[in-house]
Amino acid sequence: MGKASRRKGERTRQPIDPTQQSPAFVRRPYDGLPGEAGWVAMREIVPAATASVTFTLDGRPREATVASVLPLAWPGLHRADGTLFVALQTGGASSDPSRDVAQTLLATAALEPGEPLTAAPRTTAGGPRLQDLLTNTDFDVQLHDGFDFWVEGQELDAEGAASLQRANEAITPTVALSSAEHAYWCRIGARTYVRWVLPHDEDKATDALARLHAAGASSLDEGRLLGAFRAHGLLVPVWEVDAEAEPASFDDAFGALAARFDDAVGIDTPLTVEERRARSGISSRQITLR
Repeated sequence: MGKASRRKGERTRQPIDPTQQSPAFVRRPYDGLPGEAGWVAMREIVPAATASVTFTLDGRPREATVASVLPLAWPGLHRADGTLFVALQTGGASSDPSRDVAQTLLATAALEPGEPLTAAPRTTAGGPRLQDLLTNTDFDVQLHDGFDFWVEGQELDAEGAASLQRANEAITPTVALSSAEHAYWCRIGARTYVRWVLPHDEDKATDALARLHAAGASSLDEGRLLGAFRAHGLLVPVWEVDAEAEPASFDDAFGALAARFDDAVGIDTPLTVEERRARSGISSRQITLR
């Protein structure tokens, strides 16, 4: 082998700098975090919500508020009172949303109080993930009727106030059902739906839903199962329900449905012919959000 060939081989064996590489795709980016389904709900289907998290920075414990969205689509905000906010529903995401939010959190913490983070930092494979930073043991999603949590006694300039008003006017009415975690009633136009973020791997959840559907047990009161979303490795089935009924009126029926689902998800036997047919029908109506 000539010297030129040896030098070429040496160059190709140089270690790759992860700070210069994009993150690899992660199918379940929030797996391992407390409240994985809550992260997915805030990221994909809940319009106005917050949750508190804790993390350690430079050896000191810190707190931050995770929000669905922030004014002007900011990825982060270091408020004048020192409160840190980071948003989940932002554009320009990489293939690992957990790493995106972690690096946004660190960038927001580095800002001076009173400054917004107007653009998310570039996410690299060398940066931390939320699983590396967060120390909280739960993730309690709090829904809001509007986006006034942006302000909470703070002053917005004219542009920010206008953004708040537009956001409140365009919000999708959403209510959390009390009978199951991360099940949400919502009104879109003249129609109403219940969407449920299941905490299981999407394949296992699809099998359980297929068992219910084949047994004629997948309906929600008079509401029919329309299909499901796939979001960050989790399944989000969707039922259309009576548009004239109040959200709370579905709690009892949904509690019974959730109990049936828990029984179905615990079954390990192979699907029957009818259940496989039901699974194919559900899968054909699935769409992938991320």
